Amino acid sequence: MAEVRPSAGAGAPGLATIFPPGLQAIYGECRRLYPEQPNPLQVTAIVKYWLGGPDPLDYISMYRNLGDASLNIQEHWHYISFGLSDLYGDNRVHEYTGQDTPSGFGFELTFRLKREAGETAPPTWPAELMQGLARYVFQSENTFCSGDHVSWHIPLDNSESRIQHMLLTEDPQLQPVHTPFGIVNFLQIVGVCTEELQAAQQWNGQGILDLLRTVDVAGGPWLITDMRRGETIFEIDPHLQQDRVDKGIETEGSNLSGVSAKCAWTDLSRPPEDEDDSRSICIGAQPRRLSNKDTEQIREALRRGLEINNKSVLPPISGQRQNHDRPQSRKGSLESESSAAIIPHELVRTRQIENVHLKFNQESGTLIPLCLRGRLLHGRHFTFKSITGDTAITFVSMGVEGSFATEEHPYAAHGPWLQILLTEEFVERMLEDLDDLTTHEDDKIPKEFSWPEKKLKISILPDSVFDSPLQ
Repeated sequence: MAEVRPSAGAGAPGLATIFPPGLQAIYGECRRLYPEQPNPLQVTAIVKYWLGGPDPLDYISMYRNLGDASLNIQEHWHYISFGLSDLYGDNRVHEYTGQDTPSGFGFELTFRLKREAGETAPPTWPAELMQGLARYVFQSENTFCSGDHVSWHIPLDNSESRIQHMLLTEDPQLQPVHTPFGIVNFLQIVGVCTEELQAAQQWNGQGILDLLRTVDVAGGPWLITDMRRGETIFEIDPHLQQDRVDKGIETEGSNLSGVSAKCAWTDLSRPPEDEDDSRSICIGAQPRRLSNKDTEQIREALRRGLEINNKSVLPPISGQRQNHDRPQSRKGSLESESSAAIIPHELVRTRQIENVHLKFNQESGTLIPLCLRGRLLHGRHFTFKSITGDTAITFVSMGVEGSFATEEHPYAAHGPWLQILLTEEFVERMLEDLDDLTTHEDDKIPKEFSWPEKKLKISILPDSVFDSPLQ
């Protein structure tokens, strides 16, 4: 539970000494930006997280920002969180690691919401949105970075709005804060439409954020979210925006390297009753499990892709972790993108497969063209990790090092982890055949695509197939 109240004002005379230093340091940056609002309205957790409460953010301050008419920046409400960083320095929430290291998770969240005419107080729903993201971070220990995206799948304010997903970027006004317990950055939540999220997945989040900054009604320079926005940037400027995205995908590819998905695979070249079958289809028994080493390898790969919170606090959340400081070589490596090599564990047998059937739900299936066009054609790899079991399907290109799938044996399994190596020529052909996967019409599933000479089949199936114990 939470309540709304005026903040006490950390800078008030006589109060500075009783305020925790981490909290006081963030308040100081807020006072620099809003000197005329020393006591903003706050949403505060009634029972603090460190006392067993459900909300990780102790406070969320809400300021009125007048914008800048000369820059076409609209008046808006500015929300700032307190709690993802170390506010107290006494290990009650975060472990202290030093003044020159990230404080807690190293960031706080912000959100800029367009102020509607006649509004005298900020809506409080963004505070619950921020608490939801904070719960994901605390429970998964996956941090956010600028350019990450969040697949939310419902309007952020539970209305009929088209703004149903989020991108993350640096807050344009708040500067990093050096506290006694480490460094705090400020990451701003930016509400986006489904088409904009998909473009971020196919290309990258930073590219879409740059496009949003150029369109005043879609966010403008400070990326202010307008829940009443009825058009995507591609509808506002159909040719220019889509052309820039298409060119970006063609020249740079996608830096989304994995998704949590509803997926499965079957070895069609092996009888189902084979005792050594390591497929993950559960029939009367629990699926074989990945080794700890394999699980860690895939988890590390997925840190750069879409993560899902198994506690159902949030829908899938991305965690892109590409190195933006250096250009990506066309020659990728599974080993280079994880803390451990992808070379299979010596004690687990890797087996070659002659004939394979891949199964995806509709949402996962729509990402297969992204996998092929944005990743494999750029010499990279892409992983689908099952959210209902230990199944993992990794597509790799000819340029990826460290794969246990080879040109001679392009389908190889390591327990329930399948790797599929595809040539550029075959990828181009698959893209043509899979063209209608970008549609979301439920009446068109199940769908089946088959390449008999390659002994490969892909089926797009209803969610219910994967929710069933028998898959």
